[in-house]
Amino acid sequence: MTRGGFREGAGRKQLSGHYREKTKPVRLPISMIETVQDLLKKREPLGAGQVPFYQSSVSAGFPLPADDQHNQVNLHHHLVKNPGQTFVVKATGDSMIGAGINHQDLLIVDRSITPKTTDIIVAAVDGDVTVKRFTVTEQGVILKPENPNHQSIEITNDREFHVWGVVTAVIHGLR
Repeated sequence: MTRGGFREGAGRKQLSGHYREKTKPVRLPISMIETVQDLLKKREPLGAGQVPFYQSSVSAGFPLPADDQHNQVNLHHHLVKNPGQTFVVKATGDSMIGAGINHQDLLIVDRSITPKTTDIIVAAVDGDVTVKRFTVTEQGVILKPENPNHQSIEITNDREFHVWGVVTAVIHGLR
């Protein structure tokens, strides 16, 4: 009986594989294998979308002692609750400044949320896209701005109206 010879996929793996570095076999209890595999599937590549996250809070009043210890925080995990139903859009204009939405701010919008009164939504009205506060009254739906220099938009039966999603977060710079 002949032994040895070439077998495809056998032998030591070269460093050109998925990890591009040396690997090490790890022993796990059988009961934990599925959990570890699930965690690895959900993990994004190290550094992708991650920034330093300091454990202590920053006081807006009396100063606190500095904290040199930090971990990584993935902003995607904090800002996006439904990844397949979430998009980002840039706001223009000043109709929502009273709600903390400024010109050029980024809005995180979730399409899976059904809007309720007082939610801020992104909607298409007669072909134009807008961001306004969603209000339901006895007369119907009204889209209200958060700036007294702008007028509310009353949604009547003769208007084309489609809710794109509910704004869940706003990102804006200070400069």
